[in-house]
Order: sequence, then structure tokens, then C-alpha cells
Amino acid sequence: MITASIVTYNHHLLDFEPVLRSLFASPVDTVYVIDHSDDMMELKNELQEFAQRVLNGEPELKQKALKGFKLIYLPHENNGYGGGHNVALREAQRQGSKYHLVVNPDVWFGPEVIPALSKYMDENEDVGQMMPKVLFPNGDIQRLAKMLPTPSDLIGRLCMPRFLIDRRNKLFELRQSGFTKTLNVPYLSGCFMFFRMSALEEVGLFDEHFFMYAEDIDMTRRIHLKYKTLYYPSSTIYHTFTRGSRKSLRLFYIHVKNIIMYFNKWGWFNDKDRTEINNNVRMEIGGEV
Repeated sequence: MITASIVTYNHHLLDFEPVLRSLFASPVDTVYVIDHSDDMMELKNELQEFAQRVLNGEPELKQKALKGFKLIYLPHENNGYGGGHNVALREAQRQGSKYHLVVNPDVWFGPEVIPALSKYMDENEDVGQMMPKVLFPNGDIQRLAKMLPTPSDLIGRLCMPRFLIDRRNKLFELRQSGFTKTLNVPYLSGCFMFFRMSALEEVGLFDEHFFMYAEDIDMTRRIHLKYKTLYYPSSTIYHTFTRGSRKSLRLFYIHVKNIIMYFNKWGWFNDKDRTEINNNVRMEIGGEV
């Protein structure tokens, strides 16, 4: 069984219809929409009408619906990105899901992506998490597979001019890899996290102390300590990637707060695991340690 979840906040159906269509066309058994909005109850009706129209509109999708596919809408208090997905992950655990996809509302992909990822995981039981190649809508690559960050990596990217941090940023973003081969990477973006559920049962769900932005670093890192966490460029998805914290003071504050929380948890400058893990990544891509 494969399940998936989307967390929404003041989204209308049109904002995430592409990812819904992607999931409908994929071998996903249940899609959870966790709605953190204060007053968006019309979304439930929009979703029901959309699902009936789309699933009944194509023979293949109609057969999928008849076999038990479910689109489940769950309004929930806003407990953050990871906390919202945890609501769905607990439901997926109760269902006995084998794999679960955490995906952003602004992502879309072809029907071949999830079968490719699940097949790879079926054949490689040491893999706990995967992320495909991620492209902007214009086809440019998004550098979303990274090393574990140092304080200068994350705070510098938020607050310093690009030219001052570009050299370090190239290393942090693994640009030397060319993003052309499968890599075992300790930090994979939260926009698309394909999990082995048994790995989550071992390491735990999202840490709900993180409201937004650092929960994906923390999660991938915890899984990486016990499993491979792979960047897998043989499959491709598209992501709008709005960089909200660079446009909103509120989101900027949340971003900085959660970065501080991440380093308080794992260590600011004395983080031996980070040094060892990052050196392993640099050796894998052929860089200097």
C-alpha cells in the first residue's frame, strides 16, 4: 500500500489541483489533505466534487476508485508542516501503508515517478527515503539535495549577499556532483519526501517542535543515520518553489527561529556527526574532504 499527504493553508483547490491529478494518476491508495486553514470549509466540498468529476471521467481512474482509492480531507489545527503530515502518517500507519509520500501543494509529476521509486525501494531495503530530481517549471534544476548545514550555511543564505557565500554555497549544495547520479545525501527537501514506513516506525515521525523549514533537515538526518537517503535523478518532478520566507517578515521570523532550534538540537559548532557525514558525501561525489 502507498499513501500520500498534502498540508494546505488557505489554499483553494486550483492551488494544488496539479499535484492531486499527479497522485490520482499514480499507484497511490489513499491521499490525505490536511487543512490548516482557519476558515476554508468550502475546500472539502471542492475536493469532493473534483474527485468525483476526475475519477469518473476516465476509465482507468474509475477502476481505481472502484478498487478502494480514497481522498480524505482532514481539517486540523495549525501545528506546522511536519505536525500536519504526522496526522496523515499516523493514519497511514494504522492502514498498514508500506510507503508514504509527503508532498507540497506546488509540486506535480508524471505517473511513472512513484512506481520507479517504490520499485527501487523494493529492490533496496537499506533505503529509507528518496527524492527525485526537482525542476523549476522552466526546466532549470533545483539544488535541493544538500550536505548537513553549518550555522554559516543556513544563516548566511538568509542574511548575506550571494557573492559572499557563493563558494561555500557551491559545496553545501553539492554542485560538483552535477546532479546526474544517485547520491546518498543527508538533507533532502521537504517538498517531496518518499518514505519507507518501517524506517519511520524506527526513527519516529516529524519532530513537531519545528513549525516550518527545518523539519526536513531533521527528518532526513535521523533516517540517514540508519538508512540510505537518496537523491534519485532517474525520476523527475516539478516544483514552483516560492521561497516564502524571502517575501514575508512573518515567515522569515519562523525560518530563523526554526534554524536556531535545529542547531540547538544537533549542535552549532561542535557536531562531530555532521563533519563525518558531510565528509562521506564529499568523498562520494569526488570532492576534497
